[in-house]
Amino acid sequence: MDIFGPIQLFADLVTYDLLKIGQESYLGSAVNFFIYDVIKIGILLLVVSYVMAIVRYSFPMKKVRDILTKRRWFGLDYLFAALLGVVTPFCSCSSIPLFIGFVGAGIPLGITFAFLISSPLINEASLYFFPAMFGMKVAIIYNVMGIIVAVLGGILIQRLKFEKYIKPELLKFNSREQVEEDHGGKSLPLKNLVSYWWKDGWNITRQVFPYVVLGVGIGAVIHGFVPASLVEKYLSSKAWWTIPVAVLLGAPLYANSIGVIPIIEALVSKGVPFGTVIAFMAAVVTVSLPELLILKKVMRWQLLAMFLGITLFGVMTIGYLFNAVL
Repeated sequence: MDIFGPIQLFADLVTYDLLKIGQESYLGSAVNFFIYDVIKIGILLLVVSYVMAIVRYSFPMKKVRDILTKRRWFGLDYLFAALLGVVTPFCSCSSIPLFIGFVGAGIPLGITFAFLISSPLINEASLYFFPAMFGMKVAIIYNVMGIIVAVLGGILIQRLKFEKYIKPELLKFNSREQVEEDHGGKSLPLKNLVSYWWKDGWNITRQVFPYVVLGVGIGAVIHGFVPASLVEKYLSSKAWWTIPVAVLLGAPLYANSIGVIPIIEALVSKGVPFGTVIAFMAAVVTVSLPELLILKKVMRWQLLAMFLGITLFGVMTIGYLFNAVL
């Protein structure tokens, strides 16, 4: 069952019935995309922010943070975060609310980035469509490599100690002790707690949501008006440089994994090397201009550049690997 199905139905109703825009037109595709993603990501952002406000208040997240940072887990904590990303069916922008919640709850930065990388990279297409379309060997190699990229990327970011580049307001724990101290050392009744949690979650939502609208708006224009033939034109060569070009072409675009499937099939049918096609798809679903605009609201450019560099390097590595073994 598609939990976002009702949102898609609403977007279809507004775009094609109320606004009377043709379903096959570039404008219709862009408007429908914009309505759907703004509502979906907005709801996710609000719900996750509220839930994480409760988590920050109710659980000793500082102790959890200390356990995760001071004990030797031999990389299993990063692996668990990457696997959590695998089971969450989110696109790159939709993963950001949960990423913000993890950061605000005190989870170490590298672990949160392992999730942020793996959530869109290991997706419905790679898990369910790749085995049928390209065989089990391709599916296993891609998914294993995706998890490795996420784990290594998270470890590297943690080792570089980039916490100082996260916006300070996202690092406030707002624990039970802190809240009670702010209210004269008294426990708050449930009615007041519900109101407090709402204000705490809404504070994050209202700061980030304008960037969601801006980012999705740009993504909708790209989604609706950039023709697939432009991509095919520059990726048809089998030269080594096609993979970096594929990544550079895919990175600014914005689509979920299912939306990229028709382009993947078209490129493969035209003889584009499989690794180049995979690199293009991975760049589209993992990083995008809308995602970077939203992330810029919660982190400084140094951390954003590091995330972008690690992710794109990992994506190109996957592409070169497939071109070498297939």
